[in-house]
Amino acid sequence: MALRSVKTPTLITPVAVVSSSVINKPQSIRFSLKPTAALAVHNRQPSFYGIGSNLNPKPTKFRCSASALSPQLKDTLEKLVNSEKVVLFMKGTRDFPMCGFSNTVVQILKNLNVPFEDVNILENEMLRQGLKEYSNWPTFPQLYIGGEFFGGCDITLEAFKSGELQEEVEKAMCS
Repeated sequence: MALRSVKTPTLITPVAVVSSSVINKPQSIRFSLKPTAALAVHNRQPSFYGIGSNLNPKPTKFRCSASALSPQLKDTLEKLVNSEKVVLFMKGTRDFPMCGFSNTVVQILKNLNVPFEDVNILENEMLRQGLKEYSNWPTFPQLYIGGEFFGGCDITLEAFKSGELQEEVEKAMCS
């Protein structure tokens, strides 16, 4: 059984890089694209592990034991969430949303003439990751009404259509 090398274009595969620049801060994981070596063919079966390798491909799993939600960040988030009756954590600002979902929630709140505080989560990665833990909600935007997490774009849109959002906002404004 002959092993032959096949000349192929350079493949680009994701490579994970884990870094921790400061002690007691959570690790950050970023992915970068790096060119891989030549593709080896053995019995016409491609192998990305090199010539003659008998390694089986397994998905890489990452475990970050460090929590992004420090006690100080939790206190800051609680103060921020309770600083106004309606707070929207979003990508961008109310005047310049950087995401269609954030823009949708902004337009809904403007349509209801609701005064709200907007917080751009793109300016602070620590805030962004900590907020995901704080709310137990993985995506943005995140709407808080009366100090309580209300929901993301889909929940806000459905509540707006049903009239529930207006009721919740009115209840929060009167308290």
